[in-house]
Amino acid sequence: MSQRILIVEDEAEIADYLRRGLVFEGYAVELAGDGLVALAAARERPPDVVVLDLMLPGLDGMEVAERLRAGSDVPIIMLTARESVADRVAGLERGADDYLVKPFAFEELLARVRVQLRRHQAQSSGEILHFGPLALDLVAHEVRVDERRVAFTAKEFELLELFMRHPRQVLTRDLLYERIWGYDFGGESNVIEVYIRALRQKLEAAGAARLIHTIRGVGYVLRDEG
Repeated sequence: MSQRILIVEDEAEIADYLRRGLVFEGYAVELAGDGLVALAAARERPPDVVVLDLMLPGLDGMEVAERLRAGSDVPIIMLTARESVADRVAGLERGADDYLVKPFAFEELLARVRVQLRRHQAQSSGEILHFGPLALDLVAHEVRVDERRVAFTAKEFELLELFMRHPRQVLTRDLLYERIWGYDFGGESNVIEVYIRALRQKLEAAGAARLIHTIRGVGYVLRDEG
């Protein structure tokens, strides 16, 4: 059975362009021109990925993403003409998994759709990642340090998952921007430092040892010794 993609886009020309391209790649595609129609479609015919425009009549994309995320873990790729760092962070915090600024090449959207599908399939497989005292459950969306359960936001969880899939490897700032926030997120932002600080505070609570280390001028590494 073809994987299902729900495109939520009120500009008919863009929606049809995306539909034709994704159908050609073998996906089953449904179009929704506004937020309420999208929510009904997602409820009645659950998609595997949602491609969601930010500017919509009625409910905007932020509200749609938040409502979708309240009842589903479906991957959401947000489309927008807004390219400021603040707008991207807001979209990600409201539930989007990825963020693509218009205009964009169809090939880039296709690559991001494939990434989200692979990631979601891994999460649905019951995989649990382990490193030292850490255990990250991709299905339960739960992290434990020894026996202590630690709560993370969706983006914090995704960042920690990336470190746990590449233990003892130095992950550069550029790679973190590309994998977690999008290819063109912008190196001028301090968003990485903010999220690394949040991870450390939560992981190191109750006196636990530091696991995420800074490699000055390069990036960060997950390792079990200073």
